Amino acid sequence: MQHIPILVIGGGIGGMATALALAQAGFTAHIVEQAPAFGEIGAGIQLAPNALRVLDGLGVLPALDEVAVRPRNLVFMHADTGRHLTTVDLGTPFERRYGRPYTVLHRGDLLDVLLQACRADERVTLETGRQVVEITDLDTSAEVHFADGDSYRTDALIGADGLWSRTRRLLSEDRPVTDTYVAYRGALPMSDLTAPVEPDDEIVWIGPHKHLVQYPIRRGELYNQVAVFRSSRYTPERELTDTWGLADELDEHFAASCEHVRTSIATVNRERRWVMYDRAPLDNWTRGRITLLGDAAHPMVQYLAQGACQAIEDAGCLARTMRDHDGDVDKAFAAYQAERIPRTARVQRIARGWGQVWHDDGDVIPALRDRVFGRRRPDDYTDMDWLYQPAAS
Repeated sequence: MQHIPILVIGGGIGGMATALALAQAGFTAHIVEQAPAFGEIGAGIQLAPNALRVLDGLGVLPALDEVAVRPRNLVFMHADTGRHLTTVDLGTPFERRYGRPYTVLHRGDLLDVLLQACRADERVTLETGRQVVEITDLDTSAEVHFADGDSYRTDALIGADGLWSRTRRLLSEDRPVTDTYVAYRGALPMSDLTAPVEPDDEIVWIGPHKHLVQYPIRRGELYNQVAVFRSSRYTPERELTDTWGLADELDEHFAASCEHVRTSIATVNRERRWVMYDRAPLDNWTRGRITLLGDAAHPMVQYLAQGACQAIEDAGCLARTMRDHDGDVDKAFAAYQAERIPRTARVQRIARGWGQVWHDDGDVIPALRDRVFGRRRPDDYTDMDWLYQPAAS
């Protein structure tokens, strides 16, 4: 049985950022990924200043800037009436306040930048095609067993294995929860757009039980679109089947929307649907020498665009606690989760509430939302400080 000092399960954005951060803190890190190659599906991803702060510390911002877009504004519109609700200025005032810009890019481009940085660091080892079938907690170490019969023993196991995390099963019997929303997402060349767009803005069209997000990615060459709606065909028995939230429902839900939204929906990628899941926050992520990170620890709905951002924050925090405690895994894991659990639990809960504000179809919440939105200035960032400002030291 091979001994691995620090083993990361999961080669997604969170796992890559963790390995890179640990390496730069002076530790070796070994990533195992079950897929035959490292890659990300989907299209766009949003990185707020809190994530860019960590990525800047990892030295990857110059590479990201080559493929990313910095939107000028975040614009909220009503999906049905086409009415402008509010604008958030993402330009100079925003960057001056938070020290970093707001950035959007292709998920695959972000992973590729992290992957290349990991490959360039001799302290990071990468393996693909490694399907984990069993994890054993040995208190002062952990064992990971793979489908091919191999096993590793490790002094520190980091489960960055996503929403359906096998590692999390050691700590909780909970399962992902859906509020019956599904997403269709993808990007198309700017030249293929059939409706006029603002190439420097991110636009969020919100309405009853639905929304559409649009923004440019990959140096402005592609236009990312994410259409989300609440399926009326969901039942618990159907949850894990492909019999609800289908493309015909997508068209039905947006049929009453304004012309721009309807035209955009017609171009949204229909090849795959994503069910929107999260889980209730846990009060403990650690068992012996095993801890959780990213979606394995705190999966969240996407309304604050913080899923990847919080995983990146996790990575920076874990590397820092390992460094501060001179590699003492027990102390480092305890300090890591003590700092991260309150923060991520708050983001999880507020993300749920923000989704309700976007999607409510009653008389009161939409009216209050639109009134509050309409009164704020584009450079009023008061309600964002808790999320984007650096943590108090």
